Amino acid sequence: MQTELIIALAVAIPLILFPAAFVWYLNIGGMVRAVRQAREKKAEAAKIVA
Repeated sequence: MQTELIIALAVAIPLILFPAAFVWYLNIGGMVRAVRQAREKKAEAAKIVA
């Protein structure tokens, strides 16, 4: 019984965690892109004013 449980957990845990990790990765990537765009706009505004 114990071996079957370990095998089931070894198969089920990655299947459960992969979609959550993928969504988290996409959210982090979106935040990084937004910060970069905001910095670029701020740099452009500083060039125009100066």
